[in-house]
Amino acid sequence: MIAHIRKLFEVVSVGIFVLSLASQAGGQEIPRVFILHSYELEHVCGEPQHVGVLRGLAESGFTEGVNLAVQTFPMDTKRVNNTPQLMRLQAELAKKAIRAFSPDVLVTLDDNAFRMVALEFVDSQMPVVFSGLNMRPETCVAGKRWLESREQPGHNITGVLEKLHSLTALRVQRKILQSLDTVFVIADNSTTGQAGMEQFHEELAAEPHDFAVREMVTDSWEEYQRQMLAACNDSEIDTIYPMALLLKDASGRAYTAPEILKWTSKICRKPSIPINYSFVKLGVMGGVGVDFEHMGMQAGRIVGRLLKGEKPGNIPLEQAERYALVFNLKRAKELGIVIPEDILLAADYVYTE
Repeated sequence: MIAHIRKLFEVVSVGIFVLSLASQAGGQEIPRVFILHSYELEHVCGEPQHVGVLRGLAESGFTEGVNLAVQTFPMDTKRVNNTPQLMRLQAELAKKAIRAFSPDVLVTLDDNAFRMVALEFVDSQMPVVFSGLNMRPETCVAGKRWLESREQPGHNITGVLEKLHSLTALRVQRKILQSLDTVFVIADNSTTGQAGMEQFHEELAAEPHDFAVREMVTDSWEEYQRQMLAACNDSEIDTIYPMALLLKDASGRAYTAPEILKWTSKICRKPSIPINYSFVKLGVMGGVGVDFEHMGMQAGRIVGRLLKGEKPGNIPLEQAERYALVFNLKRAKELGIVIPEDILLAADYVYTE
């Protein structure tokens, strides 16, 4: 009888221990991270960053569903909520969701989530980590002082700045084509588009080069079509650098990266450079593009440091460390371009379809 009681006590004790762990896993005892997307969940820029953030957290010892709770909110500001009024509404909904979830760290992906939501939490008790910020951090204050310096942010916000690696992209493209003098760059007039064009200019100004640049900024789908057709038929233009990710036609219909790039590849017989390696799957021939997943991993590692007790104000801003070398061989073949073997062997991704 005594042995039976002892055995029963052991079983109950184990049960209480297991229930205690389950209670901790379901409550505030495990870290909580909120990931706020500027765009839709499957967006070519946001999705790989999200994957990277979770990988960086896992490297740091925090795995979703095991010892980490994660909530995600897509603002969808490219495809659907792409007017100022709709963006503001999404920002308010996101802020409510964040406050309800009460995360230990807020992660924002790309510019709109940062400028419309993250800056509302400046100097709050909640650390904020951004990924994929195109805007120069010194200029996107929006009336709020959130940054003392890149080396010592000083407040509750830090993160990873996007880097296009534009000059490297042009040099690699020149080696592939054997001759490249003029590039045509076309962007939209959104906050992200303006920041991308500014960054392109900064990167080319940082080092001597002999590339000629023609550029165009537009929000109009019809104007984009006209300018792109003209560029693709201009014998002086050697390659295209498409940065326009949101355009609208005269009726108000929105066109995002998949529609824009697929149309461009269909009508244009010139090679083009991807700002994002995922663009290659949409018909861009390829070359050097931002490695968005690795950029997200950098942000995830920063989040891991914060969860372990470091202060965001002491963690320097980082730039995206890596670019990806990626090619669409089907597109290259359509254009009659042979990619040198040494470049192809160094590629991170090669798509054959």
